[in-house]
Amino acid sequence: MPETVGALTEAVFYILLSLYSPMHGYGIMQNVKELSSHRVELGAGTLYGAINTLLEKGWIRPYEFAADSRKKEYKITEFGKVAVNLEIARLEELLLNGKKIVGGEEQ
Repeated sequence: MPETVGALTEAVFYILLSLYSPMHGYGIMQNVKELSSHRVELGAGTLYGAINTLLEKGWIRPYEFAADSRKKEYKITEFGKVAVNLEIARLEELLLNGKKIVGGEEQ
């Protein structure tokens, strides 16, 4: 099970979401931009630093069946999917608590 030390960064969250389908670096950059309505744009250094960290954590792996061997593709692992689901639960809790206070809902 992945050890999450607090919240995932928005960039890491979007990278993991992108890798539910095998994808190479440039594809990840474009997908993150699209998913975030052009609000999050990853630079190459940020992306590849995050990829190296995610590989070390075992949350993603190289995808070995890439049609074009010149482009290294990656895919999310089961540990990465657990991390995504934990982050979704954390964000849902934040939203619920915020709505209770800001929306005046009773607890």
